Amino acid sequence: MISFWRKIACSDKNYTLSVTFNFSVILNLPVEFLIRYMEDYNISRGKHFYTIGLSYKKADAEVRGHFSLDDVGKRNLLEQAKAEGIDELLITSTCNRTEIYGFAQHPFQLIKLLCEHTHGTVEEFEKVAYVYKNKEAISHMFRVGTGLDSQILGDFEIISQLKSAFNQSKDIGVSNPFLERLVNAVIQTSKRIKNETDISSGATSVSFASVQYILKNYENPADQNILLFGTGKIGRNTCENLVKHTKNHKITLINRTKEKAEKIAGKFELTVKDYADLQAEIRQADILIVATGAQTPTITKELIYNKKDLLILDLSIPKNVSDEVQDLPGVSVIHLDHLSQMTDETLERRKAAIPQAKQIISEMEAEFNTWLETRKFAPTIKALKKKLKDMKDAEVDFQRRKIENFNDRQAEILGDRIIQKIMKQFANHLRGDSNSTDESLELIQKVFQLEEPVKK
Repeated sequence: MISFWRKIACSDKNYTLSVTFNFSVILNLPVEFLIRYMEDYNISRGKHFYTIGLSYKKADAEVRGHFSLDDVGKRNLLEQAKAEGIDELLITSTCNRTEIYGFAQHPFQLIKLLCEHTHGTVEEFEKVAYVYKNKEAISHMFRVGTGLDSQILGDFEIISQLKSAFNQSKDIGVSNPFLERLVNAVIQTSKRIKNETDISSGATSVSFASVQYILKNYENPADQNILLFGTGKIGRNTCENLVKHTKNHKITLINRTKEKAEKIAGKFELTVKDYADLQAEIRQADILIVATGAQTPTITKELIYNKKDLLILDLSIPKNVSDEVQDLPGVSVIHLDHLSQMTDETLERRKAAIPQAKQIISEMEAEFNTWLETRKFAPTIKALKKKLKDMKDAEVDFQRRKIENFNDRQAEILGDRIIQKIMKQFANHLRGDSNSTDESLELIQKVFQLEEPVKK
């Protein structure tokens, strides 16, 4: 696969056209359509829209950890991409997946960037990765952003991460109208699915799954000493679920930045300890929940000297609990991949809502693609309108000189109304017959001798 990517990346024009032809056969679309697809939409300059990434479906937690990116890593990748002329992309990196959505001449450009800014290799990526192109890439974002592709069905935490990813791209200057419109469309689709289906019923998420595990394995969860290490988004959600479902207020919070932990603790009247007290607090704990975002393990065997049994739930990607910890006597380590496999009545109820959710996605995705089609023929419609107006103005001027007492006002009104009706007919035809849009645009340009739309 890698050699194939490299072959395309360094191919000549004829080879590129042959690849485009093969792709057009797969999608049952005219070759000319795909060649001009992105250009006519004025979305990108000779590039295609790709999604490259890996997820829990084929990559285990260790491999996902090799390709994970923190905020600094994402920023560095985006800035390098911008410097290399790849200036239209966004990145998501969560516990379940790492993905890059963006425009490139070839996906290997994006894969190379990802591998340069993570601990993963191209060869490792090839074994577990996926690459989607153009409309398939668009569809993939809709599935991911609406929770249908989440490790726990209906986990909508990804949608806020998509928002943050776009905002980061916008701040760095690597966003464009296409990405903004796509992300907004996915956000609106997610809202509709939450409001119109039961796929978001209950409180199932990675954070809730950890609480669910505690509820199922401890007869009196309210009596357990629980230590939560890490108060980022997953940590905050976990804390809220702990208080709500276990009724336990003997929860201690520790975070490297103590102020963040104090803000959450104040809401629930919980205890906060300094980071320096971590080892001592672990010794007192029955349950340790690790929700840190470090790139290397934060919990090692040197920190643990418990005289009683200790359950450790690691909700981090990459793993923040060292593998050697699970060999300590009396210590049980459960990672989020195991937690995510848990099913209950809530998940079964959510599965029943999948067909309705898919229908909503289909509607919203079709609406987005209609917008793309509109962008495609808008330059020609604008040029046609200008041409008709020039023809009208010339004829009115001719008749003004030829006819005595010529009524300019009525002539203008009549001419404008005729132009409006003609434009409406053309626009309706182009919107209603997407299969022949390219041929229709070419015919309009030829008949009315329109100039080629300027490619930006």
